[in-house]
Amino acid sequence: MSTEPRTAVPFTTRDYAARMSRVVDDGRAAGLDGVLVAPGPDLVWLTGYQPTAVTERLTMLLLTADREPTLLVPTLERPDAERAEGAPAVALVGWTDGADPYDVVRGLLRPDGAYGVSDNTWAMHLLGLQSALPGSRYESLTRRLPMLRAVKDDNELARLAAAGAAADATYEEILKVRFAGRRETDVAADLADLLRAHGHEQVDFTVVGSGPNGANPHHEAGVRVIQDGDCIVLDFGGLMFGYGSDTSRTVCVGEPSEQVREVHEIVRRAQQAGVDAARPGAACQEVDRAARRLITEAGYGEQFIHRTGHGIGVTTHEPPYMIEGEELPMVPGMCFSVEPGVYLPGRFGVRIEDIVTVTADGGRRLNTSDRSLRVVG
Repeated sequence: MSTEPRTAVPFTTRDYAARMSRVVDDGRAAGLDGVLVAPGPDLVWLTGYQPTAVTERLTMLLLTADREPTLLVPTLERPDAERAEGAPAVALVGWTDGADPYDVVRGLLRPDGAYGVSDNTWAMHLLGLQSALPGSRYESLTRRLPMLRAVKDDNELARLAAAGAAADATYEEILKVRFAGRRETDVAADLADLLRAHGHEQVDFTVVGSGPNGANPHHEAGVRVIQDGDCIVLDFGGLMFGYGSDTSRTVCVGEPSEQVREVHEIVRRAQQAGVDAARPGAACQEVDRAARRLITEAGYGEQFIHRTGHGIGVTTHEPPYMIEGEELPMVPGMCFSVEPGVYLPGRFGVRIEDIVTVTADGGRRLNTSDRSLRVVG
């Protein structure tokens, strides 16, 4: 097993400048005078800057049509901001402890402006802006600009593909370890170690839901000892080159029961139907409808208790969401999970998940590991 990390093509100042310009244009089209971005995934995507510690000190990127992109930072953190990949594309404005940062912002924004704010903005900072600019209005970017990071360029797609391949390799390796007689936490630790060995710099989750625990979609790996005959949901992922992986497979310790085989085949077919529904121009909800229809027709509709998928990029969960009512059209470069499941309380669960990217004529999986029901020891 190779543990040598692969490399990624660095993003350039031009890449970050183009992203910020697009956000300004999209914001204007949405009726906004500007977009305000606090530390979090949006700031990383737009500038490459992630403060070493997010504190009560105001850090905020101001994107408006009437001035160059401006990053407001505490003076003591300015050296870190200057080293960010996208720093040349922004004007840095520092403020010192003891000064009022909202007074600085007052001079950079319209007093009666309408602004989109990133979801990671602390309430205290939003209240501070409202106090400094009482005539201004604010809306969540997720509501006003839901496609902010949804469509990936070639470099982003390459990073997501690398993360997916690393997750696939992790799955093939975990099939070789012993499950029976070990705790869920032991297998979860193996998954985390393998993700890192295959190049992940960050592990976000390692779900190991054995037996009845598999009926909880977000079960945290616990001290339950895995037993012969258990059906086990494995769901794991994290960040590689700054972009996410997220995959689920279901395995069985020893020979599976007929019902486990039946449910697994239903979920496998539903997952395929969801992938097949990914195509340009179709609404995101069509992915959910395709997968859910097959599970419902098989008699397990009430046991499919979550959306079919979520977007993925610099975070493992982001818009768009594959759920009934989401009418955003799919476009090439959009990436999301397709992960239907069936959960039988007190007995077992089954989930199969791949990351899919929309292409010019359909959808392409970024996970290619075996989706059949594998038997482990």
